[in-house]
Amino acid sequence: MITYVSHSEAETINLGRKIASKLSSFDVVVLCGDLGSGKTKFTEGFLSYFNLEKEISSPTFTIVNEYKNGNVNIYHFDAYRLHSSSEFYDIGGPDYFNQGICIIEWGDIIEDALPESFIKIDFNRDNDNENIRNLEINFIGNKYNDTFLGGIL
Repeated sequence: MITYVSHSEAETINLGRKIASKLSSFDVVVLCGDLGSGKTKFTEGFLSYFNLEKEISSPTFTIVNEYKNGNVNIYHFDAYRLHSSSEFYDIGGPDYFNQGICIIEWGDIIEDALPESFIKIDFNRDNDNENIRNLEINFIGNKYNDTFLGGIL
């Protein structure tokens, strides 16, 4: 596990860019945390690495937004409105894991439908400073051992 302290939206966006720079097709990033904890800002940074910052929109009502940049397909899920992983299966969610990079907000709702290896980031607001976010980054499975051996930053 890696603990990262973000002091601003800009730092959260930058972390998204840095993590995106190390990923490729078939990678999955799961974002968990309360409303307003930084998941969407992280996603903005993540997508901006692929020059998709002008196309960002929340998939809250569509469940998934699809982005393409050259050879990279990115699938941005928002599982907030799903009641269980069975709904994720119903929309063919796991099929996306073999088609591109998946970034999943509220991924804890569908955790039992996730692949055996993924990156899970828990976003927590600091009680003493409204701008600070404490992020716990966990690498589930062995897939990312070499990718992040030297750390994130």
